[in-house]
Amino acid sequence: MLRFTKQTYLAFALVILLLASACSSGTDGESVAKPGDAQGESEQATNLTMAFIGIGTFTDIEEVQQAINKITLEKINATVKLVPIDVSAWQQQVNLLLTGSEPLDLLVTSSLFNYSTQVSRGQLIELDELLEQHGQGVIEATDPITFNGTKINGKVYGVSSFREMVADYGFIARKDLLDKHGIDLSQVKSYADLESVFRIIKEKEPGISPIVQRSTTNAVATELLASQFDSLGDGLGVLKMAGESTEVVNLYDTEEYRQAVEQARAWYQAGYIMPDASTTQESNTSLMKANKGFGYFSNMKPGFEEQENSLMGYEMEAVRLTEPVGGSTGPSAFMLSIARNSKTPEKAMQLMNLLYTDADVMNLLVHGLEGKHYVMGDNGQIKPPEGGASGYSFNQWEVGNNSLTYTWEGTNPDQWERIKEFNRSGIYSPALGFSFDASPVKTEIAAVTNVVNQYKAGLESGSLDPGTITEFVDKQKKAGIERIIAEKQKQLDAFLAANQ
Repeated sequence: MLRFTKQTYLAFALVILLLASACSSGTDGESVAKPGDAQGESEQATNLTMAFIGIGTFTDIEEVQQAINKITLEKINATVKLVPIDVSAWQQQVNLLLTGSEPLDLLVTSSLFNYSTQVSRGQLIELDELLEQHGQGVIEATDPITFNGTKINGKVYGVSSFREMVADYGFIARKDLLDKHGIDLSQVKSYADLESVFRIIKEKEPGISPIVQRSTTNAVATELLASQFDSLGDGLGVLKMAGESTEVVNLYDTEEYRQAVEQARAWYQAGYIMPDASTTQESNTSLMKANKGFGYFSNMKPGFEEQENSLMGYEMEAVRLTEPVGGSTGPSAFMLSIARNSKTPEKAMQLMNLLYTDADVMNLLVHGLEGKHYVMGDNGQIKPPEGGASGYSFNQWEVGNNSLTYTWEGTNPDQWERIKEFNRSGIYSPALGFSFDASPVKTEIAAVTNVVNQYKAGLESGSLDPGTITEFVDKQKKAGIERIIAEKQKQLDAFLAANQ
């Protein structure tokens, strides 16, 4: 459900500088003096460190941090050092932090990034007692299905951020071209109904591809299948969302997969999908902005059209073709945890509690400084300052209670309530909360992943003949897919038994 871009070596240098600064300024649990009370006594403020995935712009992070610390000093007698780490270096750098002695209190964790392994290694602190003592605001702000969806063996090691936990799926396209050719997307009731739409664009808009892919990993068949299966984290062994079965199956050996690949192939041969779809490095955003694309398949949420309008440079219109569904890792995709390195876990929990209860702290973290990174509009929503915002941007889906934050002009003022209702309306996987520990089959996963990388983009973009699926599956079996599925089934059965 979530998308982001990658950048690498500069982030490593930034992390080293930040951690060096943290050590020299007492972020390893040392204290700094806070002004005394009327009797002249003085308290010692605790310095905390919070690491998160550094997707955004952080030139002004020190100023934002200072503003946050004015509040946290007053409310919990603590300061926080914000440490962004580039996504491409995230797993390596967090592993170094968790296995070393560097100061680390709060950090973003994810079922996409070895969460269950971190728990099994004792690198994350169990939070249940700390939540009861210092995190009641966290509990009250988190929907029970989301709160329980991150537990491992019935214990809490991470708290999910507030964001959409489910997604509906469909197709989104340029409204100017829809209007120009009299296309009414409200009449589209299935993926098959899009055939006539694509045909019109192909015939009447030369040079514009009816379908552009979001990326080679989000190919056409991938999107057609997304609502039908729970990936169980890595997609190597999945659950069918329909029905009551909890049998783990090989996605690539299902009839649903073959049908989706055949549909993609038919659209590719008809010229509706770009010829280089399996190899292009251009994103749907760049293709749309360059007037090379009509639309694309995607997961969606309330406010999705408004979000895409600003990204694509065109007014966009969407048709949703599935009910909202949520997989096993929805709540655990982005969480906040307390590292074993923390010397003051009670203070770390108090800071976490502020991220779920204090609107001032969350707006600073998410939006930066008013007047510099945003300005308040007349309707209570925010907008970029004159000349545009620069110096600070933060991907807010990572941490905290985002429903406390301002919404941007151009989005629905009731966006957060819409997200809450959207989450409540979703159909959730029976494996909700399951997090696969891949360590017992890591060799097989590496081998099968290599096979998947050889075939997946070509098959799912339509550029490879569906007859290749048989060869694809045979190579997966030789690489160990059946051992992966057996291990995942074993862990899932244990999880389900423990959570009846």
